[in-house]
Amino acid sequence: MLSTYNYKNIKWIDLESPTKEEIRDIMEEYHIHPLVAEELLSPTLRPKVESHSNCVYLILHFPVIYNMHGKSGSQEIDFIIGKDFLITTHYEVIDPLHEFSKVFETNSLLDKSDIEIHAGYLFFYVAKELYRSLSRELDSINRELEDIEEKIFAGGEDKMVKVLSRVTRDLLNVRQAIYPHKDTLNSFEVTGTTFFGNDFKYHLRSIVGEYYKISNVLEGHKETVQELRITNDSLLTTKTNNIIKILTIMAFTTFPLSLIASIFGMNTQHMPLIGEQNDFWIIIIFMLGATAMMFIYFKYKKWI
Repeated sequence: MLSTYNYKNIKWIDLESPTKEEIRDIMEEYHIHPLVAEELLSPTLRPKVESHSNCVYLILHFPVIYNMHGKSGSQEIDFIIGKDFLITTHYEVIDPLHEFSKVFETNSLLDKSDIEIHAGYLFFYVAKELYRSLSRELDSINRELEDIEEKIFAGGEDKMVKVLSRVTRDLLNVRQAIYPHKDTLNSFEVTGTTFFGNDFKYHLRSIVGEYYKISNVLEGHKETVQELRITNDSLLTTKTNNIIKILTIMAFTTFPLSLIASIFGMNTQHMPLIGEQNDFWIIIIFMLGATAMMFIYFKYKKWI
């Protein structure tokens, strides 16, 4: 599906799951290199930056934790940035791009200064929106971590094991997706400065700064998860040890009962007390006395 948006002399062409015909038309109209056009037809595993005579080709992968379609993972966006056009290609719905397109023509995002406007500024705002969306998803993880902390200290250690594992997986997916951004954006800064001029270098550097903000938040979340996991494991181990301790004490406390019952249950001809008056109650009192002595001993040892 092809969507076109215009602002002054700048054109934004957004392609979702493009067909060969759409790619061919774009290639002919904007003089896109055939190798670049071919790459737009299928996802690419790694990010990259290429400089061409009339454009810069950039591939980035953005992690998705929870989007409105219930999906998570990584979404690829291919950017072809010319002087007066921006082409974005992706293979599924990208929520931040969809939201950005709604305000692109109605909100004068680019009309903020008297400097010369080119498609590089459009890419700058698109990239800012993508990182801002990722920041909101990390904020939702931060709120979830606060909820996990409350539940851990409220006695829900066993239930939090699975939750912590899922959050760790989400953070790992984010890290794997954005880690290559560092080198890619640094290369794009050099290429973009050459292509658009030194006046645009500040904006390129600002995009790199957005990556570092996300990276720092991600590192903070990672440390928080590790500390919560250590705390949760410690509390869970303590709870398990206490349960085992109680069960062990119960087993040793009832041991005299089982032992005495077994002795007097032996089928022998001469058994002490058996047949005497009140023999049943004498045996019961003896068993209870032995149990009480075991309990007093455990109390003396401060095991209970």
